[in-house]
Amino acid sequence: MLKKLLRAGFAALALAAVASPASAAYPERPVTLIVPFAPGGSTDLCARIIAQKMSDILGQQVVVENRGGAGGSLGAGVVAKATPDGYTILYATVATQALNPALYKKISYDPIKDFTPISLLVNLPNVLTVNPNFPAKSVQELIDIAKKDPGKYSYASSGNGSPLHLSGELFKKLAGVDLVHIPYKGSGPALVDVIAGQVPIQFDNLPSSIEHIKAGRLRALGVTTAERVPNLPDVPAINETLKGYETYSWNALYGPAGTPKEIVDRLHAAGVEALKDPGVKQKLADATAVVVGSSPEELADFTKKEIDKWTPIVKESGAQVD
Repeated sequence: MLKKLLRAGFAALALAAVASPASAAYPERPVTLIVPFAPGGSTDLCARIIAQKMSDILGQQVVVENRGGAGGSLGAGVVAKATPDGYTILYATVATQALNPALYKKISYDPIKDFTPISLLVNLPNVLTVNPNFPAKSVQELIDIAKKDPGKYSYASSGNGSPLHLSGELFKKLAGVDLVHIPYKGSGPALVDVIAGQVPIQFDNLPSSIEHIKAGRLRALGVTTAERVPNLPDVPAINETLKGYETYSWNALYGPAGTPKEIVDRLHAAGVEALKDPGVKQKLADATAVVVGSSPEELADFTKKEIDKWTPIVKESGAQVD
């Protein structure tokens, strides 16, 4: 009888082990969050704010690892090839998922097939600014001035093929104007020249420009989001003049393709809960980030729409990176 009871007990334990996969105990060790850009930028800042709170929620450290290079493609490629166990995840952007596949002749990943969507976390507005001595005081005035002298005026961005470059290209397309693109190696050098008056116009991430705008060193003509942003309530959205204009630098979580649903659900819940924390919300607001917190399904649909939106704009711009 005792042997029968023991056999029955062992059988029950074995059945329980099969019914409770390793993912049920996830996470059992630290999670690596790959940020595919250098430390210090707005993407890195937001990632660290969110990762710190997710660590508290998950009961394991979410460790930010910066893997910059090739416009974010190197870090994204690392996650695409990682084991889909939830211990290596990507803090992705519009560049890694929607722009780079069209920009780079060779890329090591497919933005749809090689990733499992988890959540669209935040949107980071961009802003159209001019040097204070430039005559345009509104988006419409800029369009009118540019139309009078096609090709005379130039705009600065943080680099060829960057989201900010393509924000300018979309503006040109919708406004029907000819502006010359001047690419820089980052927002910092571009800001220096626009403030100095070397280049009259710039598209930039709002976090980089906002203090210069408030100090009067730059004049903001419009933010690139569909609606105005709380940090600059008096600055109109470009969309108020150019209907349908909307760009921003979004941040989202993805796992490698094949990540189990239980792990996706756990990471999604932790990310959304982190975004609801008052301290996190305030820090993100200070960084001009707009909280989203989408479902995995919404992120999957959003990713496809962003690829469809940006691929033709990249091709029309002629931007390409080897």
